[in-house]
Amino acid sequence: MKLKHSCFTRRQFLNGLFGGWIAAFIGSLLYPVIKFVFPPYREPDKVLLPLSEFKNIELGAVKNFAWGAKPGYLKKVAEGNYIAFVAVCSHLGCTVTYRASEKKFFCACHSGWYDENGTNIGGPPPGPLRKLPVVLEGENIVVKREGAA
Repeated sequence: MKLKHSCFTRRQFLNGLFGGWIAAFIGSLLYPVIKFVFPPYREPDKVLLPLSEFKNIELGAVKNFAWGAKPGYLKKVAEGNYIAFVAVCSHLGCTVTYRASEKKFFCACHSGWYDENGTNIGGPPPGPLRKLPVVLEGENIVVKREGAA
């Protein structure tokens, strides 16, 4: 069916289609640059965890907590002594899970393995899991960012 009157011509339609494609292409190139310059989140300076939730775990046991937008793991080393890790693989930033039966951390993205102290022992990860300083203050466990006051 041929229309007598149209809002735009064929040439205007094709120019709009081509211009939209160019805009989408340029946007897809600029998006990673903008995400790099302006990160979507900021890592916290410290996280307060209630001691009551973590003091009854067994020695050597690992429990997860939220480190800002990322997951973290808290391991009980001795009575009143803990170490914390950011649960992000040093290879490509995938989330790492703890396998209690093997006492190892595992990255499922590319089969990366870390021992119970966060040291890389297998697969492609180039470095260990990032450790965070842990301090007991009263009834809280304070997990701090490295270099935070």
